[in-house]
Parts: sequence; structure tokens; C-alpha cells
Amino acid sequence: MNDIDSFQLELGQSSEIGLALTLALMMFSVALGLRTEHFRFFKKEPKVYFGGVIGQLILLPLLTLGLCFLIDPAPSIALGMILIACCPGGNVSNMLVLLARGNTALSVSLTATSSIAAAFITPISIVFWCSLYPPTSQLLTQVEFNTVSFLVQTSVILALPLVLGMTMARYLPRLSARIRSPLVILSSLGLLIIILSSSYKYLDQFIAIGVGLIGIVAVHNFCAFLLGFITAKLSGADEASKRAITFEVGIQNSGLGIVILLTQLGGLGGAAAVAGLWGTWHILAGLVLVMVFRLRGRTSASIVDRIIK
Repeated sequence: MNDIDSFQLELGQSSEIGLALTLALMMFSVALGLRTEHFRFFKKEPKVYFGGVIGQLILLPLLTLGLCFLIDPAPSIALGMILIACCPGGNVSNMLVLLARGNTALSVSLTATSSIAAAFITPISIVFWCSLYPPTSQLLTQVEFNTVSFLVQTSVILALPLVLGMTMARYLPRLSARIRSPLVILSSLGLLIIILSSSYKYLDQFIAIGVGLIGIVAVHNFCAFLLGFITAKLSGADEASKRAITFEVGIQNSGLGIVILLTQLGGLGGAAAVAGLWGTWHILAGLVLVMVFRLRGRTSASIVDRIIK
């Protein structure tokens, strides 16, 4: 293996258990906020809705696989790229869609759908797409990756809290609404504290690895946003919905990816660096895209005003 592939984060058993519990709490808090109205686009605009779902769950991993074959990164870096592509969209996308004056209702619908899908599809998706890229498949063999154990453990950590949270939201809606925000904050802070405190000793290695990966992460994220826009256009979405799908495909829950990586995939350094960089980069790139969409909207409005006059 290359040096970057052999480098692994050893957080210790207590930290790994803490991360697994934090991930379960994150999924539980997400489920507490799910409502049937979040999925109304399934009936309202099925073509646009399924366009967004397919873009997230199938086309983005497929695009990532193509990028891996094209740029031929180190196996652990490719693992990080595929891992991120298989993760669901995060709530950050909803905020960016709102700032960009996009279709926030569609954005929420797609985030809710991908969050549910994450519990059942993400583990299988990671194994499937990694198996299609020989260097990554070989790397997982070298680190003695157990497919069955990974699928079982990850599915339980993701699915069980999701089912419990949705059940509680259904039968105890007031209590669910009251505790959801504190749990979101608690799980987010817990994730941040555990990762930062446990990874501090690897700071120099992360800096050295990360500098060389910025270009790969930037290109990957740009292609993800572009894929979202093209998918939305092909599905016949209006301008606001195009913006929503663009962000939903381009913004991924890198926090979930990091936890899966550290607790289930041995914390391979290249993959961890990709996931960490993505978490920062996609927000910065997303804010730039917000500005582009808003300027585009002003320009279009200006042209319309001139025509009317």
C-alpha cells in the first residue's frame, strides 16, 4: 500500500463507541423531525422528485466511480470519494436552498428521503460501488474488511434509531418537537468534540495530506453540483426546483461519512482527509453558488423589466 493508504487513525475503543452512539443519536434526532408532509412532492411533482432522488442515490456514486477511473487517485482517497458520494444530503442543503431562493419544500423532501434511505441503502451502496473500483476493492481486502459485519453493524446503527425516532414522532409529536433541537445540538457537538480530541495527534499528517487533496475535492464537488443541475433540467424542473436539486446532489452529510469511516472502515487516512475536506469545501462552494444563483435571478429580473418597459 502507498503511505497515504497505510496511514490509519487509531482513536481507541472508547472513542469509537462514543462515535457510534453519537451517530445513532444523530439518526434518532433526524427521525424526530420527519413528517408525512415532507414527502408530498412524491405525489405533487413525481418526475422532479424522482429526478432528485436518482441524482443523489445513483448518479452521484456513478459519477464518482467515473472520476476515480479518470484521475486514478490513491485507493484510500478513492474510498473517501465513494464514501461521501454514498452518504445522504445534509440539512446544510436546506439552508443553502433557502438562501438561494430555491424550492425549500422540495429540498426538505429530498433530504428526508435520503435520510431514510441512508439507514438501508448507504451501507449497501458503499460496498457495491467500492467493489466496482479494483484499487479500492483490493485495499479493503488488505485491511481485512468484513462485508457482512459492516452491513449488519452499520444498518443497525443507522436503521434502529431511525425507526425509533419516527415511531416517537408519530405517537408523541409534542415531546418529539421539544427534544429534537437539543438532541441535534448535543449529537453535533459530541461528534465534533470526539473527532477533534481524538485526531489532534494526527494534525501534521492531515495538513500534509489535505493540501494535495484540495484540487480533487474541489473537482469532485463541482461535478456533483453540475450533475444536480443537469439532472434537474432533464427532469423538467422549474428554476426554483433546479436550485434545490443542485444543492441536494452537491451537498453531502460528510459527518456521517466520517463516523462510518472511523467506526467501520478502519479510519484510513486518505479517506478521512477527503471526508474532512469535503465537509468544509462543500459549504464554501455552496455559498459561492448561492451568490451565483441570486445574481442570476437579479439579472433575469432586470432583463424582464427592460422588456416590459
